[in-house]
Amino acid sequence: MHPCLALAAAAATLTVGALPASATPAAAPVAAGPVLTTGGAGGTAVAVGDVLLAPLAAGTRATFSSDTTGSTGVFCGVSPLTAKVLGNPAAPGTATASLTGLTFGSCTSNVTGVTSVKSLTVGNLAYNVAVSDAAGLPVALTAGPAGPIQASAVLNSWFGTLTCTYQLSGAFAGTADNTAHALVFRNAHFVKSGGSALCPGEGYFSAAYGPVTDSTQPGAPAVTVN
Repeated sequence: MHPCLALAAAAATLTVGALPASATPAAAPVAAGPVLTTGGAGGTAVAVGDVLLAPLAAGTRATFSSDTTGSTGVFCGVSPLTAKVLGNPAAPGTATASLTGLTFGSCTSNVTGVTSVKSLTVGNLAYNVAVSDAAGLPVALTAGPAGPIQASAVLNSWFGTLTCTYQLSGAFAGTADNTAHALVFRNAHFVKSGGSALCPGEGYFSAAYGPVTDSTQPGAPAVTVN
């Protein structure tokens, strides 16, 4: 090799080897996906404003029972849930929604003296919903501007028509289940706030809603918490 070419090659080698580490191009950061997606984990973001729908999970009932065992009370075979998405930030985080609809049908009761259930309704909608991707996928319902979360049962009984009204006591907490795409609530505690003296003094609400679907999108795909 010509002496001048050899020197140039050596200089080039030394120059490359002397580059500081900071001069190496950094890898582009990977953007975090949203808390709620359709199409599975890491799928398409659920858009703010989309409407989520969920029936009772197959083979389950919504129960409003007089104790935590759920053995005695009012049992409903139909209870659709409707919510509008208000926020869906990047994970880790908490998605928010407004629970605008929660109704009950096909209700029966095994309370002694109750012959049939005329209605079971919730009051002061809409409620606030928060769905977190933290461990356990916690879900929380809290009261909205209309007032506290409440439930009213109108029952036909041996003693005539009874109206029993209850308000939430403490937290209305549940969890998300990505296998069934469901929201599960167990023993949300209510205390009597009005109605007949024959009404129980407290009640416990339990239900599983799923699959939760994004009804705004074509095909109403199921929703996953990431």
